[in-house]
Amino acid sequence: MDKWLTLRNNWYSRQINTGTCIVIALLLLFTLAVVLLSLSSGKYMLSLPEVMDALRSSTMVDNAFIVSILRAPRMLMALLAGGALAVAGLLLQTIIRNPLASPDIIGVTSGASATAVFFLAFMTSWLSVQWLPLAAMAGGFAGAALVYLLAWRRGVSPTRLILVGVGVSAVMVACTTMLLVFSPLSSTLTAYVWLTGSVYGARWHDITTLCLWLLPAAVLLLVLARTLTVNELDDALVIGLGISLERARLVLLTLSVYLAGAAIAYTGALGFVGLVAPHIARRIGGKSGLSLIIVTMLVGANMVMIADLIGRTLFLPLDLPAGIFVSAIGAPFFIYLLLRSRA
Repeated sequence: MDKWLTLRNNWYSRQINTGTCIVIALLLLFTLAVVLLSLSSGKYMLSLPEVMDALRSSTMVDNAFIVSILRAPRMLMALLAGGALAVAGLLLQTIIRNPLASPDIIGVTSGASATAVFFLAFMTSWLSVQWLPLAAMAGGFAGAALVYLLAWRRGVSPTRLILVGVGVSAVMVACTTMLLVFSPLSSTLTAYVWLTGSVYGARWHDITTLCLWLLPAAVLLLVLARTLTVNELDDALVIGLGISLERARLVLLTLSVYLAGAAIAYTGALGFVGLVAPHIARRIGGKSGLSLIIVTMLVGANMVMIADLIGRTLFLPLDLPAGIFVSAIGAPFFIYLLLRSRA
């Protein structure tokens, strides 16, 4: 049985699951190991002391350049984007109460992809490519808003949201394909890499900007952690507790779209992270509320970091997009979930 530690004083009372704390501690140690492996592995292998010396170096030469300029931003981008996509998937699965829900379902990924391809194909001649993340994020919000409006009928039921999301996503994918056909060859190659999902070429400026986007979402997650737990209950019971069900769903849905849109804007259409990570988190010890959010975030971060590590080290001198290996993990898991739900 789970063991609980109770913290209580005059103004605060909290129960902490010690088993979940151990899981989080082990995941943090595993994450640290993956971080160090990412910083030391590549075309030029570095030892752990060399990595530490490079991180402490004040001049960007030799090992310091490799670690601090080439590998560290890429690793951090994978960590941040993977964590954000995983939590976005967790929020969706809780709201919709469907184990197959993910940001791909409600139009975020497809909307961002269509907008990004349009931007790369027809707008880079008069707008800097630095505007691509903002364009992709706007497309993700537009796709999700369209799905929500079309699914609205005296409220939004989870089943209707999924069905409308699948339809809108299919239309967006068709639009993306059409844009690729009519776009110039040079932008088509860039768009294909973006659609696969990659953290290649991440810079410190991108890391700083993504952190600024994710910071308000992290604060809101702390506030809404208990609301997320309550939304796992039956609708009638939630309403009986005095909670506005539609308002709570809309807030959590908006937060999910925000997290997924921010991550996709910087890494491209990384699929299956939001689908797979919450399931793994629940299996290894994530319970509910804040603890489940933390475990899910760490699982998603490690998924993308490991996928990127495999892509840039296992097939040298090729540098393959991380999205290929995330999909290689996610697609079989998705089929497994379908078969299990059918049984």
